[in-house]
Amino acid sequence: MPIYDYNCKACGHAFEALVRSGDTPACPQCASTELEKCVSTLAPAGKIEAIRMAHRRVAAAQGLFDHYSPSDKAKLLQGKKGI
Repeated sequence: MPIYDYNCKACGHAFEALVRSGDTPACPQCASTELEKCVSTLAPAGKIEAIRMAHRRVAAAQGLFDHYSPSDKAKLLQGKKGI
């Protein structure tokens, strides 16, 4: 699942979301689905792993990894590849 940046047209809230193909995300602030997909900025060299892990921690806190087994979830949050 890729992470996309969105801007809500209803309330102006900017946020990121992990989105499966075919799913329509909703604004976490107002629940509107009138969203504008934004172009994400590139991560600077050497910072990509830290940024990826920060995004994984945020996704885990939002419950987006709840469908994974506890061992796979732990691997994702420790940065193990192959999941």
